[in-house]
Amino acid sequence: MPRKRRPSTEAEAAALASGIRLRIIRLTSFEAMTNKELAARLGRDPATTLHHVRRLVDTGFLVPQEPRRGARGAKEIPYLSTGLSWQLDNADADAIAVNEAMLEAYLAEMAEADLAETETTRLVVQVGAEDVAEFKERLYGLLEEFKARPRDPASERTAVYVSIYPSR
Repeated sequence: MPRKRRPSTEAEAAALASGIRLRIIRLTSFEAMTNKELAARLGRDPATTLHHVRRLVDTGFLVPQEPRRGARGAKEIPYLSTGLSWQLDNADADAIAVNEAMLEAYLAEMAEADLAETETTRLVVQVGAEDVAEFKERLYGLLEEFKARPRDPASERTAVYVSIYPSR
């Protein structure tokens, strides 16, 4: 059974309404990364990336880890995702902005993906509202089940993007 999500606050929804911030959350989901590492991975300026990192820390999406010394001895702070984004329901917030950011992040990640290793499918069904509600509940339950499984550091990461929308 899917875990009950809580409504996001205005600040949380605003933080999630950025494709770059969503990508930072994903990149730090399994390993802590410094601002410099994130900037390099995203092809962004470190100062701009730091702005996004600070916003994510302020809203509880990232947590700083123990500082470490970089290659030249400088102090570096790695950040790790808290998993908060998976616990939120953005329906009462600015859902359009958050949905647009999710699509932006997905498209940026797909642009970097090896399409030969990507499996994509589409489906349109014509069923009643009760069936759609059942489908969503079961789908989210399956996603929650796999998220709850123990992490295997030796395994490859697999990303999933789901969009349910009216087909007109």
